[in-house]
Amino acid sequence: MENEINQIIKQVKKGNKDAFGVIIDAYERRIYQHCYRLLGSFHDAEEVTQEAFVKAYTKIHTFKNKQKFSPWIYRIATNTAVDWMRKKKPLYILDQPIAVGENITYLDHVKNTSETPEETIEQKENQDEMQQFLLQLPSKYRVVLVLRYMDELSIKEMSEVLDLPIGTIKTQLHRGREALRELMHGRAKGGQ
Repeated sequence: MENEINQIIKQVKKGNKDAFGVIIDAYERRIYQHCYRLLGSFHDAEEVTQEAFVKAYTKIHTFKNKQKFSPWIYRIATNTAVDWMRKKKPLYILDQPIAVGENITYLDHVKNTSETPEETIEQKENQDEMQQFLLQLPSKYRVVLVLRYMDELSIKEMSEVLDLPIGTIKTQLHRGREALRELMHGRAKGGQ
């Protein structure tokens, strides 16, 4: 896929504006989901996704064909989302529709491996609670945890996306996990 994308990028750089639509089609859903996980809001994720693709299009001339496209677009989306978070507090609504006119929420997309309705309800409650914890974390920790555990990127890929040294990524992951653990531990204490 990367070779195909690199060929399309060459076409875009030569002035073929329509070719960028193929890139959007290939990455829009993943970038949207990534932004939603970071922001926790359907509307904000949609806005940031659009803004990220506009930025990618205007900066396509800076993309080097020797690098992989996915870390490059994820970096743009992540930076755009972080900027958005600085400007606006995220909404804590998890059951918003993923797309206009659809009755499917982010939580509906999580695999259901439960066998009983009680397990399904418990799993949904756990997912809701985890999203709430993530939204309480500082953005630098939330970003690395989402990239690692939800987007399933490797440490090296995360380093490329965030343009940070691998050591910094590992440190932020560790601190993010610790901060998440503290939030969860505090909730457990408060709940008992």
